[in-house]
Amino acid sequence: MKAIRRFTVRPVLPDPLRPLGDLARNLRWSWHTETRELFESVDPDGWRASGADPVRMLGGVGAVRLAALAADRSFLDRLTAVAADLDTYLHGARWYQEHAGEPETAAGEAGSGEPGTGGAGGVRGSAALPAAIGYFSPEFGVTAALPQYSGGLGILAGDHLKAASDLGVPLIGVGLLYRHGYFRQSLSRDGWQQEHYPVLDPNELPLTPLREPDGTAARVALALPGHRTLYAGIWQADVGRVPLLLLDSDVEENGPGEREVTDRLYGGGSEHRLLQEMLLGIGGVRALRTFCRLTGHPAPEVFHTNEGHAGFLGLERIRELVTAPGVAPAADPAAAPGGEPGAPGADPARTAMGFEAALETVRAGTVFTTHTPVPAGIDRFDRDLVARHFGDDGELPGVPVERVLGLGMESYPGGDPHLFNMAVMGLRLAQRANGVSTLHGAVSRQMFAGLWPGFDPEEVPLTSVTNGVHAPTWTAPEMARLGTPGDLADLADLSELPDFTTTPAAGLWAVRRELRGQLVTEVRRRLRDSWRSRGAEEAELGWIDGVLDPSVLTIGFARRVPSYKRLTLMLRDRERLTRLLLHPERPVQIVVAGKAHPADDGGKRLVRELVRFADDPRVRHRIVFLPDYGMGMARKLYPGCDVWLNNPLRPLEACGTSGMKAALNGCLNLSVLDGWWDEWFEPDFGWAIPTADTVTADEDRRDELEAGALYGLIEERVAPRFYDRSGAGGSPDGGLPERWIEMVRSTLVTLGPKVLAGRMVREYVERLYAPAARAHRALDPGTAAAVAAWKYRTRTLWPYVSVDYVEAVAATGAGGSTELGSTLTLRVAVALGELRPDDVEVQAVAGRVGSDDTLVDARPFPLKPAGGPDLEGRWVYEGPLALDRTGPYGYTVRVLPAHPSLATSAELGLVALPTEATGEGAGVLLR
Repeated sequence: MKAIRRFTVRPVLPDPLRPLGDLARNLRWSWHTETRELFESVDPDGWRASGADPVRMLGGVGAVRLAALAADRSFLDRLTAVAADLDTYLHGARWYQEHAGEPETAAGEAGSGEPGTGGAGGVRGSAALPAAIGYFSPEFGVTAALPQYSGGLGILAGDHLKAASDLGVPLIGVGLLYRHGYFRQSLSRDGWQQEHYPVLDPNELPLTPLREPDGTAARVALALPGHRTLYAGIWQADVGRVPLLLLDSDVEENGPGEREVTDRLYGGGSEHRLLQEMLLGIGGVRALRTFCRLTGHPAPEVFHTNEGHAGFLGLERIRELVTAPGVAPAADPAAAPGGEPGAPGADPARTAMGFEAALETVRAGTVFTTHTPVPAGIDRFDRDLVARHFGDDGELPGVPVERVLGLGMESYPGGDPHLFNMAVMGLRLAQRANGVSTLHGAVSRQMFAGLWPGFDPEEVPLTSVTNGVHAPTWTAPEMARLGTPGDLADLADLSELPDFTTTPAAGLWAVRRELRGQLVTEVRRRLRDSWRSRGAEEAELGWIDGVLDPSVLTIGFARRVPSYKRLTLMLRDRERLTRLLLHPERPVQIVVAGKAHPADDGGKRLVRELVRFADDPRVRHRIVFLPDYGMGMARKLYPGCDVWLNNPLRPLEACGTSGMKAALNGCLNLSVLDGWWDEWFEPDFGWAIPTADTVTADEDRRDELEAGALYGLIEERVAPRFYDRSGAGGSPDGGLPERWIEMVRSTLVTLGPKVLAGRMVREYVERLYAPAARAHRALDPGTAAAVAAWKYRTRTLWPYVSVDYVEAVAATGAGGSTELGSTLTLRVAVALGELRPDDVEVQAVAGRVGSDDTLVDARPFPLKPAGGPDLEGRWVYEGPLALDRTGPYGYTVRVLPAHPSLATSAELGLVALPTEATGEGAGVLLR
């Protein structure tokens, strides 16, 4: 029989053990080794059975065992020490507090500011860091005990929160609570992927419901067409110092359809996805305001949109500003007069802004991160569907629906004006945007260049912050203890990363062998479970005891299974792969894992193809496919592999952080030069798989060439290096691979500090969050209105701006005017119409020229006004141009808008260039 309803009966901990409850509710245990070891000692069998989840484990500990622990002085001493360590971690000053500068207002006033007007309180000095940052993401991979992630985007978001906690960055995470999470994966007998969606009970997860002072559950609400309302509860997870708010639509106030909005991650059709993203963005801002009202947490000055899914948060913040005092959000019966619960807009002294001024205010404090290198990876909705949800019968009262639609319109060549593009809206609502690796930044600038017509892709205002990974989460304790002196749980500074420079080679190799052995044990256990679920009997599974060998070179490959990641590239020449696996002197073994999206039959076919090959009795002891790839598996897989394989179609891998996690454990990378590996590859860290992307457009031929290069690298360089045991003694398998160990050491010492999430978060703080906070504070309502008016006037009058004349009036330099070291003096006449010189910047842009006269590696040089307007109203600008490079050289000139509020001169997408009839033409070439 099955229960018709389930619930959790929580244990009553004896008073001496009460700190265990606090430790279990803070997810720092997921990366703090001492806390995890403490919980494991409570009930080792229960710890393993619970999947290392202390909340579940404590629910099953009997009263007798609890009483024994409450009387165990040694255990209580450990508990006291770990609890004290958590308290110090949560409340002590860390990197951020040491760099935040002096606050101009007391922290206790932090919740009283207006959204977008610099009144968020807390830290306001011009050099001070943001009082708080709202970080919105559709998924968060913090721990396997909270399965709210599908792949790299969620794991990255989880690592971002953890690193922010370690550094003391006042982040507030906002996401959705999916009652079915992402699917669990198993295999049919013939290797076809099967999906299962277990129901998650929030009461069994490390979550706490957010409640009003009277004890009722806090709610946010969204208006839906047809006078319906979507309600959502708010659950809080504590990720160290960082609160994570998760919105849950499975509440009693909703009808059946509305309850299912947060059913599955990346499930359902277009309208279902639109509702999820409205709840994440609009509902997420309202949940954040509610949290700040109830807890006194400083209101965010900066909002970070992690991918376009959360882009609607900018529209809600505009609504907060344009809505007159006394008007609550539509459908929010809990809203107090003057604004929704927790909104700083509840201040009755606030006056409503116009839409354009509100847009400027919101943009100034918004950061947008794109994670996809292809247009197909972006959410796009039918305009009519969006209009229906934001019209008179929908959300965001006071925000004209045509303005909403305009923000997401693909108004560039090749765009579809009938679709609403979430990434385009994200870019238009954020003054600062970035990709997630240097190469991905370049690809993104090319992909979105249509939003900035007249500018070369390299000038598109979209920078890059290369992703990082959270070392305490992904580094095996055995590896962390081997290095000295650092504590991986306290990576507030790179100097605290464990130092492996003096670690003896024998000790390093012994730990690598130990980790490989742990992986072998884990693979055999998981493989046996997989075959049992595929219908095999125990009697036919004896062969699994011989799967993999702790002495054999082990290659790992684990990730999502879209076609561009090429799961089956290794199968291109099966006989050659078989010879690699079964080589008599230098064998190779491969562990593969990954999930295909439930709707991606092509990806499922790739999984089945790999599984069928791995089922072959000839090779099944050397290659395995493990279903249900997730954080629990990954924590054994990354440390246990010797080589991490990544072979995507370049340049379609935005970053690819799995190789970073492997590197932190001394695993060497074997990868296509894509994502982060393109940026940091050195021969000391691993191997680069040559690509044929510039040789052939035939994908089949390209796969053949790149697979051949992969086999060749393993045969000729990787395996020989691993099995070269020229050293004497030190391991059971006959000596030390000294050259291999030196590559491992280089990876740990030189590459390790680069791949840290702490480095990444510091970059976000210094390069994006702090400038966004300063820009946000500078826009009080009057200034925002003035900026909006200036932009409107500039856009309106820009058609009358032109470059009328360009002349090189003088030259100096020994040996002639075009020799290295010479200087040209440029004289340019520009028409500004009704604009003034203060409204523009006139530049010369110079650099080498290619065969088609395109400027390469160009640099801008400002020109200065040479006096008032001439008789025809033109302004003359002059300036020197130093010829500091040899070879074909050229220049052009341009006029750009200029204003202190602009983050870059390309922000408005306006530029005036010479025409072919202007003076010496559109530019001058010097050969």
